[in-house]
Amino acid sequence: MSPVTIVASSQTWPLASAFVISRGSKTAAEVVVVEAAFEGHTGRGEAVPYARYGETVAGVLAAIERTGRTLDKWGIHPPGEVRRHLQLLLPAGAARNAIDCALWDLAAKCAGRSVAALAGLPPPSSCLTAYTLSLDIPEAMAARARGVAHLPLLKLKLGGEGDDARLRAVRAARPDARIVADANEAWTAAMLPELLAVAIETGVELIEQPLPAGADAILERRPRGVAICADESLHTRADLAVIAQRYDAINIKLDKTGGLTEALALSAQARALGLRIMAGCMVATSLAMAPALLIAQDAEWVDLDGPLLLARDREPGLVIRDGIIAPPNLALWG
Repeated sequence: MSPVTIVASSQTWPLASAFVISRGSKTAAEVVVVEAAFEGHTGRGEAVPYARYGETVAGVLAAIERTGRTLDKWGIHPPGEVRRHLQLLLPAGAARNAIDCALWDLAAKCAGRSVAALAGLPPPSSCLTAYTLSLDIPEAMAARARGVAHLPLLKLKLGGEGDDARLRAVRAARPDARIVADANEAWTAAMLPELLAVAIETGVELIEQPLPAGADAILERRPRGVAICADESLHTRADLAVIAQRYDAINIKLDKTGGLTEALALSAQARALGLRIMAGCMVATSLAMAPALLIAQDAEWVDLDGPLLLARDREPGLVIRDGIIAPPNLALWG
């Protein structure tokens, strides 16, 4: 019996328009795709190397190649067993995510069952995703919000100075919308009280990562009227003890957790600590979103709009209408 084989490649997917956050902008999604093969079946996984965490496409590809050689040398056979060894071979991050999700998909195809069934979960149902408005001047963000009047949940990218005007402008443009916001570490401790007050005034449900990771201790047991969500500060279960003292919610992204395996365990442990959950993503295709839909089933907020930001998605892709994501076609993943 041959072992599971791992092959990785990089792909570039142009965006429909520039994606702008406090740390910069980009016009394309650079992703890494893994194909894991065993006994005539192939599973796929997609990940996004993220510079914020010291990752590059070349570095992730090299890590996947090294891991594939090691697994081949060990001669491990069933995909589930390979996945268990993977957690020890690679740290949390994009490389492990791409392999982990490919192995889940492969195991499902080998077993003739869905990933949800293999994980002991109910079949995924449709869910509402947020739609992201890139960081811009208030008037431009308000215009963009009016241009997607059919979408009920908006996510605003904020940048620090001027965020009070951005929040008020978008709320005036879309009084009907649910709004969450993501500061991407751009606020300072001095900005925090005033901007949280504006968030409450404008009916924002959630603020992601207002302060830089490592500089968020002042959030501990701080009273506030809007939920604060950890993103850059939270990667795996190892972070939860501190996070639970400072935040109300966590953003679970498979590229941070290193795949669906850790993400499922993280979600369960976060719930036990009383934290609320956002299922999030990097900008990528439907192949990266599909595994995260299993996390979305138990999330208060879902932000899996990556395919909506692309000039084109892979086929078959997820079906998203008016912000509602349908369960994935099994030909895509799962």
